[in-house]
Amino acid sequence: MAQFRYLAFLTEAPERLASFYADHLGLTEFQRTSAADVSLTDGFCHFAIFRMRPALEEARLESGLHHVGLQVDDLDAVLKRYRAHNPLGVTVTETRGPSHGVIRILDPEGNPIILSEGDFGVTEPVQRFPRMVHIAMNAYLPQTILEFYIEVLGFREVGQSYVWRDMGKQNRFAGEGHANLAIHPFIVDEPGHEGRFGVNHVGFLTDDMAERLDGLSAVVDVAKRPDNRPYAEYRLRDPDGNMFDLSQRKGWEVDVKKWDMVA
Repeated sequence: MAQFRYLAFLTEAPERLASFYADHLGLTEFQRTSAADVSLTDGFCHFAIFRMRPALEEARLESGLHHVGLQVDDLDAVLKRYRAHNPLGVTVTETRGPSHGVIRILDPEGNPIILSEGDFGVTEPVQRFPRMVHIAMNAYLPQTILEFYIEVLGFREVGQSYVWRDMGKQNRFAGEGHANLAIHPFIVDEPGHEGRFGVNHVGFLTDDMAERLDGLSAVVDVAKRPDNRPYAEYRLRDPDGNMFDLSQRKGWEVDVKKWDMVA
């Protein structure tokens, strides 16, 4: 079993971004470094907000949502499947400490994924709102990325994925029991599509939508999601322009025949 437990941001202003998520989505700070990096949590996931700098040694050093991390039951078994899936696959030892993972691998399009048998520093996970239950990626070949997450990390393709297949769309959806993974085509001519490669946006489930929107609308733009989209009611942007969705009624399909929603 693998579950999303980590999401990394790169930014010029970690304090500003951390304050936004703490003030408006209730994330709590639990770690800070001398380099001005800030770590937050929703009770389950570690949100690592890194100050953008060459010392991070990232291949893509650009502001925004950057990479994900997963907690796995058996790291050796995952690495064995990874090497079977891609005998030339790269593995890199993480050096930022156990709360930032143990091993880094790359998906078939070069996006980093951090793996650990540990909890990424969130030692006492709790189920609370708002919480992140959705990660969306843009890929050149969504089907290839889907197969990677299924064969290497044990994700399951969920019902909405087959709905979009039947419509002739490239969009694919999978789950791991706690969160929904959406894999959208990077190149597509559709209204509202934004071609940010890799991690494109995330989604939070909240039980107090009206109150959240009241506070958020005072500082960022709020846009209603199209009614024909299966997940989330609203799309917003944080102060860096990173997109995130908010949902209460629709929720997300986090596993086969399993939805996470409030109402």
